[in-house]
Amino acid sequence: MSDWTAFGRVDEDGTVYVKTAEGERVVGSWQAGAPEEGLAHFARRYADLVTEVDLTEARLNSGAADAGHSLTTIRRIRGSLAEAHVVGDIDALAARLDKLATVAEEKAGEAKAAREAARGEALARKTALVEEAEKLAAESTGWKTAGDRLKEILDEWKTIRGVDKKADGELWKRFAAARDGFTRRRGAHFASLDQQRKQAQTVKEELVAEAEKLKDSSDWGVTAGQLKDLMAQWKAAPRAAKEAEQKLWERFRAAQDEFFTRRSEVFSARDNEQRANLERKQALLAEAEALDVDGDPKGAQAKLREIQAQWHEAGRVPREAAAGLERRLRAVDDKVRDVMDSAWRRTSKEDNPLLAQMRAQVAEAEDRLARAQAAGDARRIKEAEQALASKRQFLQLAEQAG
Repeated sequence: MSDWTAFGRVDEDGTVYVKTAEGERVVGSWQAGAPEEGLAHFARRYADLVTEVDLTEARLNSGAADAGHSLTTIRRIRGSLAEAHVVGDIDALAARLDKLATVAEEKAGEAKAAREAARGEALARKTALVEEAEKLAAESTGWKTAGDRLKEILDEWKTIRGVDKKADGELWKRFAAARDGFTRRRGAHFASLDQQRKQAQTVKEELVAEAEKLKDSSDWGVTAGQLKDLMAQWKAAPRAAKEAEQKLWERFRAAQDEFFTRRSEVFSARDNEQRANLERKQALLAEAEALDVDGDPKGAQAKLREIQAQWHEAGRVPREAAAGLERRLRAVDDKVRDVMDSAWRRTSKEDNPLLAQMRAQVAEAEDRLARAQAAGDARRIKEAEQALASKRQFLQLAEQAG
């Protein structure tokens, strides 16, 4: 303190001066006591400046402070020295602050370069994540794996800092669009898959029903062929849902096993009833061939099923006649199937129950949006618009698939 007071003086009227290389300047006035007390007072103010500089230098050298903030502090103190109301070695403190400013500028430059590098690295990382997400959204059909990876990308995204707000917002829009696109594509896929599985289940239920109708038949040759044909149709049909597939298969296999077990037990017990069976089958065949398939396909199909059931119950016929009879009956069956298939293919989209259900859902969503708009609830309006857009998209996909 005594050294700093040496850089000042108090004249007879109490004016306090500080000595600098450029000469003396007034820093204040002291009327409260002895001149030495006045010098000590203004020296303590100088000491406060030195303490602030010491702290700033220590934090700058330790890296605990931001170099830019330290530089601002140094420049503030340096700029105040010309008019500071203190007594002390202002020239030495100014020189010290000039050196510190140079150090702070270098460190600030290094910090800025590091931030720019980190910002560039962060931008590159987020850009790479966005590009990966866009590729998954556009190409991936490994739905679970891709969905899990998109979640991982989001988690990693949250850990990346330093990208400027504008670039980050643009990248986020791309990522969100990719994720939404993937969700829509996955939803459409599983909606289509569910529909396929339902159709497959319907087909296999029909095959099971046919097999169960045949399991008690004693028309061994024809029924065996029909069961084998049903097996071929089963293998060619798409798979239903896992649980339904297993239950249907157990029923289908049980029907086959029951038939072939019975056949093996009675196959050798043929008798003279084959002639009577031949006459019965000829009558049934005449009835089947007389069916008005074109005029009443559904009635013909129902009647044909009855005829086929009676045909199976009629038993075996002589081998030389069997092939011709079966061929003619199959021709009627094929004709019925062809006519029914043609009628089915002509079913319009308006008659499709799935499309009707989806259209009803779109109408319901439109009504919900109208209510939200009438209520003026912005949150409900936004949610209703999003729900309506999603349902319209699914309907469009279903109509295109149809």
